[in-house]
Amino acid sequence: MAGTYSQLYIQVVFAVKGRQNLLQKPWRDEVFKYMSGIIKGKNQKPIIVNGVADHVHLFIGLRPSISISELVRDVKNNSTNFINEQKWVKGKFSWQEGFGSFSYSHSHIDNVYKYILNQEEHHRKKTFREEYLEFLRKFEVEYDEQYLFEWYD
Repeated sequence: MAGTYSQLYIQVVFAVKGRQNLLQKPWRDEVFKYMSGIIKGKNQKPIIVNGVADHVHLFIGLRPSISISELVRDVKNNSTNFINEQKWVKGKFSWQEGFGSFSYSHSHIDNVYKYILNQEEHHRKKTFREEYLEFLRKFEVEYDEQYLFEWYD
């Protein structure tokens, strides 16, 4: 879009269906690289993609050529197919429905990058549920508990 200029930084968070610990270390980085490739292929900027066994964080420089929902749908659909084709999990892998998305200013890029980079360390102290609810509260996102991720604690 000629004449369109934007600077949008979005963190997206979504979980493995049932919050199962299926994203195993031996191949997790391959999935994150694959997701980065999907984001690039949609003409968006993957700043960092990382996570732990049960969820993923995407930090994206978003251009207005695609909606966040469309981009996340494509990342989830294509990465699901990739994981299933590789046969890394028994049965069928899938992501839970929905996601959280949170916007940041340019001055926060470094802090958000470091936060996402250090997910393993971060989750030694805080569960995914605690983290996600903290995001919702911090960003003053109204939510209904019944529509949050499937919690199997």
